[in-house]
Amino acid sequence: MSADEDYVFDEASGEWVPASQLAGQGDGADVVEVRDAVGNILADGDQVTLIKDLVVKGAGQTLKRGTLIKSIRLTGDPQEIDCRYEGIKGLVLRAEFVKKR
Repeated sequence: MSADEDYVFDEASGEWVPASQLAGQGDGADVVEVRDAVGNILADGDQVTLIKDLVVKGAGQTLKRGTLIKSIRLTGDPQEIDCRYEGIKGLVLRAEFVKKR
């Protein structure tokens, strides 16, 4: 360790630790595994297909079964994915209603 190294407060241990040490510990610890309806692991940027007709609250629209959703983003919740679909802002779908393409 050098004298000019940055230190970061680690809330888990309640101590100040070197930033390089904390970065090494955190790898993979915060990863949430999100699975679709058939058990495939989803990742950011995946394309998914709806397996059920879904009524979108607040949009007055129904997304039909088989609709392709491109470029999903994971939210940190193991059951929710953030999506973009034309005409609907802030669309969040449950992972149980989609299948990885």
